[in-house]
Amino acid sequence: MHRDSFAMEDAHCTAERGLLEAVSRITMFSTTASPDEEQNQPKAEISCQVSKENPKKDDLQDSNASLSPNSSMTTKELQEYWRNEKSQCIQVKLLFEIPSTRIVEHHLSKYVMYKIIILQTGSFDSNKSVIERRYSDFEKLHRNLLEDFSEELEDVTFPKKALTGNFTEEIINERKLAFKDYLRRLYSMKYIRRSKKFIDFLTKPELQEAYGCLRGGHYTKALEILLEVIGLQERLTRGNPVSIVPTLCAIVVCHKDLDNPASAFEYGEKALSRLRVHNSHRYYIPLLEAMITLAYELGKDFLSLQEKLEEWKAKKDPVRVFTLKELAVREYVQ
Repeated sequence: MHRDSFAMEDAHCTAERGLLEAVSRITMFSTTASPDEEQNQPKAEISCQVSKENPKKDDLQDSNASLSPNSSMTTKELQEYWRNEKSQCIQVKLLFEIPSTRIVEHHLSKYVMYKIIILQTGSFDSNKSVIERRYSDFEKLHRNLLEDFSEELEDVTFPKKALTGNFTEEIINERKLAFKDYLRRLYSMKYIRRSKKFIDFLTKPELQEAYGCLRGGHYTKALEILLEVIGLQERLTRGNPVSIVPTLCAIVVCHKDLDNPASAFEYGEKALSRLRVHNSHRYYIPLLEAMITLAYELGKDFLSLQEKLEEWKAKKDPVRVFTLKELAVREYVQ
């Protein structure tokens, strides 16, 4: 009996040591591996952040020490840590599908709307974004991109407009495939997929609609659209998290006006986390003021937020600051 018990203990210790060593190897890899060159993987983004230079010896010792067998982390915590490390180093990219179309007849005009589904692969996130665009939207995008990326687009074919037969099943199916390939090619080029013109093509019409609803007091509809588009914005702007602050703040405004203070505070915290080192951003002070009100209403700590506000006011000259809602309604005003 005792021998069996000791054997089980040894097996458990061996498994735990193996787990510790594996986690240590993952950490060592994430700190020492050189970043993947985009030209070698033009269609993918690597979500994990790796050091550009070899870490100092002391840094490696500190890293290993924190994962030594004397660590206070339990086996369950180590397993969770390992899963998180792996998930953050998974290769991710966006895929574009155009599964269907619809013909729209509006007064004297008639056109085809292409349904675009945008999926993220290489992660556990199964969410997808669905938008619709017409031929003229694609054409405008291509024309705008040529102004900045003419060399990059030399080998990219854009489907030409047909004089007749634009609404035949054959032409529509050909364009579905062509536009799918076109978006894939654009996304494969780093500077294009990060460009404002490309991101606007995929998000601006929905944002314009959402802000129009917000200005009209239709907060439920505005919130529905904003929650749809924020996921896509996050995928498209991984390298520029501050760019989605206005959308997050608009979500805060909608939740606040719909008497959902807890949800408003949740999205406000997301926005503040992106402005941690950007306290000169135009949304920073209005957001802080809104968060102080929400924290007080929810019985949360508002003093730390108040201290940040007072600290900012002490450093800056007094200027007129809009409220969060006043800033939000000014977005996308034509």
